[in-house]
Amino acid sequence: MQFGIFTVSDVTTDPTNGRTPTEGERIKDIVTIAKKAEEVGLDVFALGEHHNPPFFSSSPTTTLAYIAAQTEKLILSTSTTLITTNDPVKIAEDYAMLQHLSDGRADLMMGRGNTGPVYPWFGKDIREGIPLAIENYSLLHKLWREEFVNWEGKFRTPLQGFQSTPRPLDGVPPFVWHGSIRSPEIAEQAAFYGDGFFANNIFWPKEHYMRLVGYYRQRFEHYGHGTAAQAIVGLGGQAFMRSNSQAAKAEFRPYFDNAPVYGNGPSMEDFTDQTPLAVGSPQEVIDKYAGMREHFGDYQRQLFLMDHAGLPLTTVLEQLDILGEEVVPVLRKEFATNRPAEVPDAPTHASLVAQRDAALAASAADAPATV
Repeated sequence: MQFGIFTVSDVTTDPTNGRTPTEGERIKDIVTIAKKAEEVGLDVFALGEHHNPPFFSSSPTTTLAYIAAQTEKLILSTSTTLITTNDPVKIAEDYAMLQHLSDGRADLMMGRGNTGPVYPWFGKDIREGIPLAIENYSLLHKLWREEFVNWEGKFRTPLQGFQSTPRPLDGVPPFVWHGSIRSPEIAEQAAFYGDGFFANNIFWPKEHYMRLVGYYRQRFEHYGHGTAAQAIVGLGGQAFMRSNSQAAKAEFRPYFDNAPVYGNGPSMEDFTDQTPLAVGSPQEVIDKYAGMREHFGDYQRQLFLMDHAGLPLTTVLEQLDILGEEVVPVLRKEFATNRPAEVPDAPTHASLVAQRDAALAASAADAPATV
């Protein structure tokens, strides 16, 4: 079970003092936050992709490569990479490069994004969002697995004998999660390829995401990648913690009320009741997240949103101390308890290489002997 954090890279005014950090400050703060995540024992740091204010992260691979140079164990991911408005050829090149620079500590989450205007900015039509996601990923999948690619589709110019460079590290592409908050077509896509499915369930009630994850598991088994219980699932989440519930709620409320992600909507109490948002003591957070597998089954990756809505860096670092020292160690034990042996761990580069080598060895053993 992997635990980590993800950021939406917002540049938001602190509602308690009216101060707005500069883009440069937030960019440097993100690096500090990622390094802190590794320091406190988290497994994953994921960075979103946006091309509009109030978000700064227009080039995730640049930032993640910089973080890779300053960390040793942290898996670097995205949340998400826009499969609809990026050229699959450029994705193939950029993330293979990141994979090499990080010594394999890189995977990525594909998504369509939730900012409508981004489509025409990159010459795309939002009405083609699902077909773009399906076709572009089909090409990306091929680019990473075939040395020379011939391709013709609807949304980009054809390719003839094209080879993307660099080739994936050790001949094994980065692991891909397909992220969605509402689209069964994306769950279907993840299941078809045997990839991971990440349900960023921080927005809506759990029943919606239970259906989406359940559908992915069913289709994963249908396509012959394993049992439904062996499907690779990740979930989003968010927590704000202090020593007691009253202190946590009082401190976090102004940030929640002004958050660009979900501010000016339902009350904090309604959100904590209906979504994974947990505002309270460390034990309250443990209790809420230990119960996630009752709703979603055993899963592989849990990411927390910890740094948005104008929270100052010092507060975020304090939250990471609590998460890494008091919450995650307990959750690791909880999720390991009675975990069926058939449920796989989250894929890593090392495990994918070992899986590939085992398959090659088995194929060689089954091959008829030559005289």
